[in-house]
Amino acid sequence: MNEREAQAKEAIRKAYLAFKAGDNRNAYAWAKKAAQLAPQIEDSWLILARVSKPEMSIRFLEEALKIDPNSPRAQKGLRWARRKISPQEKQAEVSRAKRKNIPPKKKKSRIPLFLAGIFLIICLVGVSFLALNVSTAQALFSNAPTATASLTPQHWALGTIAKPTYTPSPTLTFTPTTTFTPTLTNTPTQTFTLTPSPTFTPTDTLTPTITNTPAPTNTPAPTNTFYPTNTPQPPAPTSPAVSGGEHWIEVNLSHQRLYAYAGDTLIDSFVVSTGTWQTPTVTGYFSIYLKYLSTTMSGPGYYLTNVPYAMYFYGDYGIHGTYWHDNFGTPMSHGCVNMRSSEAGWLYNFAPVGTLVYVHY
Repeated sequence: MNEREAQAKEAIRKAYLAFKAGDNRNAYAWAKKAAQLAPQIEDSWLILARVSKPEMSIRFLEEALKIDPNSPRAQKGLRWARRKISPQEKQAEVSRAKRKNIPPKKKKSRIPLFLAGIFLIICLVGVSFLALNVSTAQALFSNAPTATASLTPQHWALGTIAKPTYTPSPTLTFTPTTTFTPTLTNTPTQTFTLTPSPTFTPTDTLTPTITNTPAPTNTPAPTNTFYPTNTPQPPAPTSPAVSGGEHWIEVNLSHQRLYAYAGDTLIDSFVVSTGTWQTPTVTGYFSIYLKYLSTTMSGPGYYLTNVPYAMYFYGDYGIHGTYWHDNFGTPMSHGCVNMRSSEAGWLYNFAPVGTLVYVHY
């Protein structure tokens, strides 16, 4: 990270704190400074769009989409801004386009299409007329005698000869009716379909699988802090001797590291393990809203008790100690930030409730 990017990230942090405090003016100023220092960082454009009017927000969000065309936050903000823009602002956008000498879109004329349709109809009529003069259709509509007219009486004689051949056919059609009666013997085959339906009823005995419901019910809420009395709780860590400003935390998903700051001073950094590509860690600006010395965490495919030093910053996502693996530096979690338990204990006392957590790639 070069010096300009570091200054831009610091400006983004101050812009976020100003926005959180309701000071949109300073939030705009810090975000603008960050965009000037490092225009390739998306967060500065998103903050500018957040504190601006809809018509200006559209411009800032378009800059964010140039950086990441698939950014869900920028796309959602752009849809919101376009809905909020007033008719007067839309007219202003049109006037700005005129001042830039952008020609209006011309409506496509339908006259060539109409003329082509008329020409096609004329061609079809002409072809039909020519075909009438050279095909057998002329013989049907003309009064002139033809060779077929002289032969038509002879066809009546052929018809009478063919009539006896039709008399045996009714007698043959009646015999299949007797053969249709045995088809009713297929009805017992339908009785077999009734026997499988009771056999499926034992599948209803699988309903005891609902006993898994205790796991999902408390999975989102990190309130399972009750354990057997014989389970020792982790000791409260000692408070680190830190001074120099407001405490905040940065999590770099690309480097798999966590940084602890006091104001502008980096106090310490740790190797961590964040979410895998299937269960990624959320990104953005958050605040620690809940802390537990020890808790239970469960979800699809895992159930972990006595997880030490848990600090939740967004929904079920938290920073906590880890005793079930030692593969730090590699994404391993279901979205949380895994730390060594001793280092998580240090951070537990370093970061009170309300501490800013900045997660990014």
